[in-house]
Amino acid sequence: MSACGIWLIALGVYFMFVRPPLLPEDARFMGGTDAQIHAVVPGLTKWLTRVFTVMGGFITSAGVLTVFVARVAMPLRLRYTSWTIALAGVVSVALMAATNFAIHSDFRWILLIPFLIWLVGFGIYVGFAQPHATAER
Repeated sequence: MSACGIWLIALGVYFMFVRPPLLPEDARFMGGTDAQIHAVVPGLTKWLTRVFTVMGGFITSAGVLTVFVARVAMPLRLRYTSWTIALAGVVSVALMAATNFAIHSDFRWILLIPFLIWLVGFGIYVGFAQPHATAER
């Protein structure tokens, strides 16, 4: 699970500092060219840069929290840890992978990898289930 957290941190940094506002697949999905999109919505690039900066920050923070959960809560087997990991995985890497397949993203197969890593890690964690810790820490 730490690997998933580190991947999220890297993904967040990518969104904040590297990702262009529009990828070629974005224009294809919207049914236009970059020039057409910019002509209709001239401030889109500036807006998306800000949106991706904020989104990257949230992704990075989720990665930091994932590493924390992997290093602290999982070894202690605190109550509800497996439910928390399941929910976080479904609304993050599973949803991302499914959405990228739905839009036929150029990166859909690459973005399936983090989901598979999460799924294997979760399966291993649940497979080695031990009684939950009762004390709150």
